[in-house]
Amino acid sequence: MKKIGFVGAIDKSDLMICVAKVLQLLGYKTLVIDTTSTQKIKYIVPSIKPTKSYITNFEDVDFGVGFSSWEEMERYLGIRFETNEDESSQDGENSIEAKEKTEDKDELYDYILIDVDDKESLEKFDISNADKKYFLTKFDKYSLTKGMDIFSELEDPIELTKVLYSYSSCSKEDEAYLNFVSSYYQINWNDYEMYFRILGEDNQGFEENQKTQKIKFRRLSQTFKDSLAYLVQDISKADSMGKIKKAMKD
Repeated sequence: MKKIGFVGAIDKSDLMICVAKVLQLLGYKTLVIDTTSTQKIKYIVPSIKPTKSYITNFEDVDFGVGFSSWEEMERYLGIRFETNEDESSQDGENSIEAKEKTEDKDELYDYILIDVDDKESLEKFDISNADKKYFLTKFDKYSLTKGMDIFSELEDPIELTKVLYSYSSCSKEDEAYLNFVSSYYQINWNDYEMYFRILGEDNQGFEENQKTQKIKFRRLSQTFKDSLAYLVQDISKADSMGKIKKAMKD
């Protein structure tokens, strides 16, 4: 199992849903955990009998909401699999409880993607020790300032990969400003970064997916899908770019 952290003050839900779906299409069991203050996943991913904290299945991807720490999530999985087999069978295929009771927790998922937007969740989900850690940001002052605040209490350096959102190509001035702002924090940047152009058709595609309760890629721009493929390949080194792009054709 690999833990992947998506850290930043911007809305990352639609991107993470897409990443998780591509990984699922590639054959990986994937869980997305939303630890953010807005809990957007709770409102855009359908669920059966939602409670304060739960894990539900949507399009063969599991989504978790309401967990305040990694340990709490593990307790939830442990309790469900050890004691609630009868209850779980009543909820049908749209619930994590319907999985086999005997399945080992460490083998439940190939990837767990964690959406983080505050310093408390960064610590409680032990993101510093995640297998991959991405910092996602736009270049407005709010996104940069609040995003950097997530790392304000770190004592040891954290290694991050930049995932940069922009309405046009990122300028050297933008990146220089990000490097300047981040220089006050315990951050070591990887020597490569990724870019996502913000296009209206992508927002329309996300809205359509939410309305139809599907995860489809056909309405998304080719620019977005190319960037998505590079991000997925960075997570899953074993899969070729051709295989990833083929999985996205629907």
